[in-house]
Amino acid sequence: MDEHTRDPSVAPPLGNPSGWIGDRRVWEHATLRRATEHGVRLFNAGDYHESHDCFEAEWFNYGSGSTESAFLHGMVQVAAGAYKHDDFEDDSGMRSLFATALQYLHGVPGDFYGVDVDDVRATLDAALDDPSALDGWQIAVDGERVTAYPADYEYAEALD
Repeated sequence: MDEHTRDPSVAPPLGNPSGWIGDRRVWEHATLRRATEHGVRLFNAGDYHESHDCFEAEWFNYGSGSTESAFLHGMVQVAAGAYKHDDFEDDSGMRSLFATALQYLHGVPGDFYGVDVDDVRATLDAALDDPSALDGWQIAVDGERVTAYPADYEYAEALD
């Protein structure tokens, strides 16, 4: 556990995902959980640029080679790929970013910090063949597919 990633105010998960230390009732990296919650909700609202920023800002807390770094880097690529697809209709760019995302997400636990990484990987794989797999897709955290609240936008805006 790194001192710079602790935050006792981050709520516990629903369930017992990777990253949650249940016997101590703390997140191994609470700031990763916070960034993930904001990033996923912004993604689900279609605000991919803001989502990307949430994952990218937290990514800088981790050295290369860690599972946390791989997860965050992968999610940066997921948000960027969705942005290419939805905002620019650039499916070639989306495919390139998703292929890279899959490389980063390879080996990340299927339920990492509450994110259904298995579903993310499956959807990215499907979108490589058929970009319409992204239509209406939302990422689950703790089994819920929730979109952004005002606090998510405030968090992303404070990153600038």
